[in-house]
Amino acid sequence: METAIQFYQAALQVYTHGAFPQEWANTRNNLANVYRKRIQGDKTENLEIAIHYDQNALQIYTRETFPLDWAKTQDSLGNCYLHRIRGNREENIEAAITCFQSALQISTYEADPHNWAATQNNLALAYSNRIKGNRLENLAVAIQSYQNALNIYTHFTLPENHVKSLFNLGLAYRDSNQMLLAKTTFLAAIQTVESLRSEIVSGNETKQKLAEEWNKLYQRMVEVCLNLRYNDQAIEYVERSKNRNLVELILTKDRHTIFPQEVVAQLDRLRDEIASSQSQLQNATAEEPTALVQHLQQLRQQRNELQDRYLPIGSGFQFQPFQSTLSHRTAIVEFYITNNQLLVFIITNQTQQPIVLSPDLINLKKLENWANNYLNAYSQKKSHWQRRLTTRLHLLAKILHVDEIIKQIPTECNQLILIPHRYLHLLPLHALPLPRDSSLFDRFPEGVSYAPSCQLLQLAQTRQRPEFTHLFAVQNPTGDLTYTDIEVETIQSYFNTSNLLKQKIATKEAVDDTSLATVHCAHFSCHGYFNVTEPRKSALILANAQLNSAPTQIDAENYLSLQNSGVLDLNKCLTLDSIFTLNLEQCRLVTLSACETGLIDFRNISDEYIGLPSGFLYAGASSVVSSLWTVNDLSTAFLMIRFYQNLQKGLPVALALNQAQLWLKDLTKEDLKTWIEENQLPLNPTVKINLLRRVYQLEDAKPFQSPFYWAAFCAIGEQWREK
Repeated sequence: METAIQFYQAALQVYTHGAFPQEWANTRNNLANVYRKRIQGDKTENLEIAIHYDQNALQIYTRETFPLDWAKTQDSLGNCYLHRIRGNREENIEAAITCFQSALQISTYEADPHNWAATQNNLALAYSNRIKGNRLENLAVAIQSYQNALNIYTHFTLPENHVKSLFNLGLAYRDSNQMLLAKTTFLAAIQTVESLRSEIVSGNETKQKLAEEWNKLYQRMVEVCLNLRYNDQAIEYVERSKNRNLVELILTKDRHTIFPQEVVAQLDRLRDEIASSQSQLQNATAEEPTALVQHLQQLRQQRNELQDRYLPIGSGFQFQPFQSTLSHRTAIVEFYITNNQLLVFIITNQTQQPIVLSPDLINLKKLENWANNYLNAYSQKKSHWQRRLTTRLHLLAKILHVDEIIKQIPTECNQLILIPHRYLHLLPLHALPLPRDSSLFDRFPEGVSYAPSCQLLQLAQTRQRPEFTHLFAVQNPTGDLTYTDIEVETIQSYFNTSNLLKQKIATKEAVDDTSLATVHCAHFSCHGYFNVTEPRKSALILANAQLNSAPTQIDAENYLSLQNSGVLDLNKCLTLDSIFTLNLEQCRLVTLSACETGLIDFRNISDEYIGLPSGFLYAGASSVVSSLWTVNDLSTAFLMIRFYQNLQKGLPVALALNQAQLWLKDLTKEDLKTWIEENQLPLNPTVKINLLRRVYQLEDAKPFQSPFYWAAFCAIGEQWREK
């Protein structure tokens, strides 16, 4: 934009008002359009400059001499006034309406349909925001104008404009309390967005950007459904907005285990035909594009109906079939953040509809402030964050009204699955205290676990992983984790067969050369790193990955500069990108006994779950245990050993982890010494003496009582117990 401004201003040195009046006006008009959308500079001032340039152009573009240019400039000027910051808001909107109405005198449906539609859309926006006059009458004019624009902006001709007009029309219906019409309109917009998404043959990034742009559409649909008391449909649209890429990828990858073989063959045939038709449309090689578009819709409908017959998921996700799979002892609490609310859905099989907490109960602004303070303290003052963690969690429990949420759950429910949203994924919600010194672990003795969405829980149900005898482990590849060797070698003793990659042997090449398809448990005890700016470059750090000297030029695709001034060679790490290529088709559990392995990209608003756990879920794991912060080496070793001891007793993953966390939290120094002696940990005498000496040096009677030591790890994606 800045370059465009320079070129236009350069052109004006020749295109003067006197010598080239028409070109001068055209260039001023172009400058107005750039300044109206300009990113740099002060927005208030940019809009004033844009108004100035449009008014300049109207000195030449009169209605009589250049009617079409006059109309376009009136539309541009109206846009400037509509978004103007300076001056009186009511007067600015009235000025905008006058400009749009003037433009429509020339830009008619017959003479100039596309500009007519654009101006109708702008006029509708102005009336939707109008202050003067009767609110309902203004909205009625806006609705009519949006409907006018949609005569040109159709699903087939201009789908993106079609969605924008439908979205704004839905808002106008909502604001005029015509909720059923709002719902119908938002549905039409969602169907168009999802058809646009399906046209993208390749490129998850493109799909993510589309999802980010139209996330607000799903939010509004959820709000309208709740207003109409269609709680089940509200949760369906919540789910349709979440984890679309991951759900589609897993559905495709696991189709052979989800569907009968004849159905897989039909789905593959439909997939190939859809891909071929998409390619023809994108490359403009179709002989009859309109007919091909209609055929493509039919193919997609056939595919969706076939999939949904066996597993309703994605845009076909249905609440009732999902709810029927729940045990009567299981409760799900799903969070959903909209523009100005935190919605809380409580799902059990005791009620036909999800229970929805009053949106007014939780103050979203307070929650956002708390989360910002928490994350800032973690990134900048870790010691301060650690000291105040217990206090912070008590405050978070109050802000979220956890006690009120729990009251809504039937007392017979003894297992809880939490489904966070966006930055809530980064918080140890399982560690939130309840009144009277109680905890969620006390209230739900069969386990507290997490899932990215209901749909991924559905997919987890299709993964039967009864065997748990074969271990694969990466052990201390950087050689600087004092207690990791104790952890892994003890855990190894609980399995019939094991394959350990120890210290310097634990390279990326060694992992690549290992067949993981028959592994039942994959345990990574190493350093982890979450890349905030490029989450797909987040990694488990393997042997030889950290460079002693940085390369002359650091290529961000292959190298990563660490905060301690070190450099990682990403090609020697197990990055999220490379995790997606693993085959863990028999894996019941992946344990990431490392730092920050449970963090996800919370800044994108596409509702995609992007982090190391998602990679392992895609690769085939039923459950992933990961951490939310930089963990302590000693306490983690004890926690993990106890966790695997619980697993060997036959406990489900979440319950085994919860009980290990409670054990660690309440453990005294004396208890710990006794446990080390009695459990006959496979340690040589020197290592055992050193370990006991380290325990003796611990200061507090209950050295791991702080949530910092026990609450970092959470279980993601585990199936619930059968009914």
